[in-house]
Amino acid sequence: MPYPDRYAYPDPFYPVVDSVAWVERLTRLGVGTIQLRAKDLNDAEALQIVTDALAVTKGTPTKLVVNDYWRAAIVAGAEHLHLGQEDLADADLAEIRNAKLTLGISTHDDEELATALKAEPDYVALGPIFPTTLKSMRFAPQGIPKITEWKQRIGNIPLVAIGGIKFEQAAEIFAAGADSIAVVSDITQNADPDARVRQWLGASAKAA
Repeated sequence: MPYPDRYAYPDPFYPVVDSVAWVERLTRLGVGTIQLRAKDLNDAEALQIVTDALAVTKGTPTKLVVNDYWRAAIVAGAEHLHLGQEDLADADLAEIRNAKLTLGISTHDDEELATALKAEPDYVALGPIFPTTLKSMRFAPQGIPKITEWKQRIGNIPLVAIGGIKFEQAAEIFAAGADSIAVVSDITQNADPDARVRQWLGASAKAA
């Protein structure tokens, strides 16, 4: 599989999970970039889960990306952050940059891409590429050709494809211009998640 090698961050295989247990499992398997996306937590709960997840990845090559909870990320000493558009509107970008956090931003249409680029992100996520059952989507599936179009527009900024993607589609998505693929249900709802993770990582190692 033609994994891109242009960027160290985020890794080409980029799972998104909602618990410390998943972070621990994926870290043990040698995953390079993991996003922790746990919804509807108060400030204390957010700080606790981020702190616990960072403790799991400490001393390993795994990079933990905190979704949404930028204040908790700063307090806990995280290095990587991901914001959706609503979160981005409420975030203090100066404080985030001052804390030396990398910043990835979700986008779904041209207006959101323009908003994201103004924030000078370290990567841009485009989704959903395919229909996804994980959450109700306000946006129609983007399709693979949109990846090529957006990669041409954003140039050297890494592009992460997300939404309903399975391992069998990865080669086509990388070929279309994605630098990284964010994966949720292909791992978390798989009958054998560890074997699936090894499949993704094995393809990555072969291409390195």
